[in-house]
Amino acid sequence: MLQNTDTAFNEIKADNHKISGAELLINALDKEKVEVIFGYPGGAVLPIYDKIYDSKILHILPRHEQGGIHAAEGYARISGKPGVVIATSGPGATNIVTGIADAMMDSLPLVVFTGQVATSVIGSDAFQEADILGITTPITKHNFQVRNIQDIPRIIKEAFYIATTGRPGPVLIDFPKDIASAVVEVNEEVEIDLPGYQPTLQPNYLQIRKLTEAVSSAKKPVILAGAGVLHAKAMDELKAYAEQQHIPVIHTLLGLGGFPADHELYIGFGGMHGCYAANSAMYECDLLLNIGARFDDRLTGNLEHFAPNALVAHIDIDPAEIGKNIPTKIPVVADAKEALKQMIQQDGKPPAHAEWVEKINNWKKEYPYHYNQEDQENLKPQKVLEMIHAKTNGEAIVVTDVGQHQMWAAQYYPFKKSDKWVTSGGLGTMGFGLPASIGAQIAAPDTTVVMVSGDGGFQMCSQELQVIREHNLPIKMVILNNMALGMVRQWQELFYDKRYAHSQIPNQPDFVKLADAYGIKGYRVDTNEEAETILNEVLNNDEPVLLDFRIDPSELVYPMIAPGKGLHEMEGVKP
Repeated sequence: MLQNTDTAFNEIKADNHKISGAELLINALDKEKVEVIFGYPGGAVLPIYDKIYDSKILHILPRHEQGGIHAAEGYARISGKPGVVIATSGPGATNIVTGIADAMMDSLPLVVFTGQVATSVIGSDAFQEADILGITTPITKHNFQVRNIQDIPRIIKEAFYIATTGRPGPVLIDFPKDIASAVVEVNEEVEIDLPGYQPTLQPNYLQIRKLTEAVSSAKKPVILAGAGVLHAKAMDELKAYAEQQHIPVIHTLLGLGGFPADHELYIGFGGMHGCYAANSAMYECDLLLNIGARFDDRLTGNLEHFAPNALVAHIDIDPAEIGKNIPTKIPVVADAKEALKQMIQQDGKPPAHAEWVEKINNWKKEYPYHYNQEDQENLKPQKVLEMIHAKTNGEAIVVTDVGQHQMWAAQYYPFKKSDKWVTSGGLGTMGFGLPASIGAQIAAPDTTVVMVSGDGGFQMCSQELQVIREHNLPIKMVILNNMALGMVRQWQELFYDKRYAHSQIPNQPDFVKLADAYGIKGYRVDTNEEAETILNEVLNNDEPVLLDFRIDPSELVYPMIAPGKGLHEMEGVKP
């Protein structure tokens, strides 16, 4: 026994070799099969960048750190792999805080490396020092600060594991400059040992039985499918279970694409700007089965009127979400894919709710999304999105910014497949769209990527046009331009007596000239005829293009549930 122990010790010792902290980082990224880094160099990360110089990992240089982390989010959302970000200390690190918070709320896996001042001066307010651990503790799944070079392989391995397992999310590693520069003898082979972090993947059998019995006895069941279905890659299981039990399916905004929009059991997406049929179904149902959704306020409206007659069941890998906003009778802590597999095996009694499905289908026919199609003088944003959907056959990846255009895209670009929808849901981050489309295109180089933005949000990260041109990313950039912060103005119109305080943007740049300054072709589009012609020309080429659609500035997003109202109190349902 002693002889075996000595042999094992000698083998470990033989694996030790001298290496710098920065080299350990790059080697660890290689072991995690990282393909791309979104990073911006600076003083505190120069030792790392010196090693990136020799690395084969693709490095994308954004023109602002916020652009870099949003690009990493887009990459993570489409690829399913963690987005990797590097920023320097101080302002570099604080510039990515918005993206970290965005990824946390939307459950996107990121591994973020921030440079830090040398360990000897941490806490002394040294040049470009910021307490990024303190700043990001509430908005990361976990964060680390490397204080011992020997810990680098373990910390990075743990970071990727934490970011991608359970409910995905961002993990930050703060890297002091002296740690990156130091050279020591170290063993790079490590094992993960996190006894305090053990996500529950398999559901409790008794809870699955309770849920199966509840479904069998329900007369008006609905499934609410959130982004958890997409993260779990449970699209096939969701479809199989919905068909087996003949249960209609509603999506959250972030869940779009998890169930085919052309399926007979699909209702639509629910919430503030969701469709009448989806919100009415949630209001009248007697069983609401939530799979991987957060029950956020934009979905529920007034909690007093949310599914008031329903038994609520909730499948979620994050136990903190169950019962947080809506009382839950049947909680199931599990990976959505594993839970659905077991539910399919249970089967249950044959469904007996044909009248309920027919009622929902009648709502869909009687109260569809609508806009004034007879108005041919003004370019309607809804019409633009319908054109894009038709010309891409619903196969494009659609990346949006935040605002009216985001809601119109969700309404008028129905998704038949998963991993085609990238948007900022929980945080609602303006400026997200353009850089996120970069990450999406890098993740899916052979797929058409259509970015939809407003004229306000586009200007927040417009410098990333240079990245698009540099890498010749064939992104189709659609600006629905109403010369305003559209959603802000809509709320001012409806709830603030049309007092348009600082929501109008009449003195905006010429977006076509802006695109030209970056070497990108641009078009201004004023009419339906121009839209038809130009979209036919540009959607299938292999060059980036910017399209400035001058839409009807008076158009509002309807239907709408006003603040404080319930699901049954939608406005603008009929023309």
